[in-house]
Amino acid sequence: MLQRTSSVDIINIRVVSFSSTIQLGDSCIINGLSSALAVQREVEEFYGNEGNLSQYRVYSEPIPFTPIDESFSYLRQNPNPLIKVGKIDIIAISSASLLHVGSSRHVSMEARIKHIRQLLPIPRNEEQVGEHGQK
Repeated sequence: MLQRTSSVDIINIRVVSFSSTIQLGDSCIINGLSSALAVQREVEEFYGNEGNLSQYRVYSEPIPFTPIDESFSYLRQNPNPLIKVGKIDIIAISSASLLHVGSSRHVSMEARIKHIRQLLPIPRNEEQVGEHGQK
């Protein structure tokens, strides 16, 4: 693990929701996962069978990771082992997000969201529609 110390004087967060985490201190492994179904309807109708995520491919398809095969070189200099921050001001942390102050070895975060919009059909007035469907 990195031998650095993180120091924050003030952390101000208004809202933390939906499986989000505030991690103060070092960690070895962080895994975050959020699966959400967002349905927006023009008319408020609710059915009892909604929310079955397994019927949508977006939740089961593998995420394509492109392997990094480029070579690179770098020089790291850490003359001061202290990372100091005066203030962190956050409005909201949501949907398996993470605020982490400290060092971490492995971090994996994944969010899958299916958005569905259900709108009412637009009524057609046949007298206003021309020969090719144009007004």
